[in-house]
Amino acid sequence: MRVLLLPPIVCIASIALMVVLHLKFPMIELLPQPFNWIGIVLLLAGLGCAQWHARLFSRLGTNINTFGEPGTLTTAGLFRRTRNPMYLGMVIALVGVACLLGSLSPIAGPVGFFVLANCWYIPLEEQAMAKKFGGDYQQYQRTVPRWL
Repeated sequence: MRVLLLPPIVCIASIALMVVLHLKFPMIELLPQPFNWIGIVLLLAGLGCAQWHARLFSRLGTNINTFGEPGTLTTAGLFRRTRNPMYLGMVIALVGVACLLGSLSPIAGPVGFFVLANCWYIPLEEQAMAKKFGGDYQQYQRTVPRWL
């Protein structure tokens, strides 16, 4: 069951939900064409950010699985500025999709993903990191914000 709830899978499911919401319940138009094309920039930037840090984990040989044991305390890349660049990237990508769709209802996707990450994924990971790395992780938490 946890495999189905991995953040990338939830992100993809959020996109599908956003498209359905846009098609069935568009509400009001937020970004008319051609202004909604700013979403491509956000989508690519978000995916790039998430992918860059996923590859960083791979290069460092650390665990990327949300539900697995942490491998190493990573402070390279954007981990110097935010403790969660991969989640941040996914939220930015979802905002990009919402912009591309242009209506109000797809905003539920990035908002829902943000709430899920902030209230479940991140606290779960932070607990595991604090248990494994103790004072080093607590110092990291004091100096680097959760989001930005």
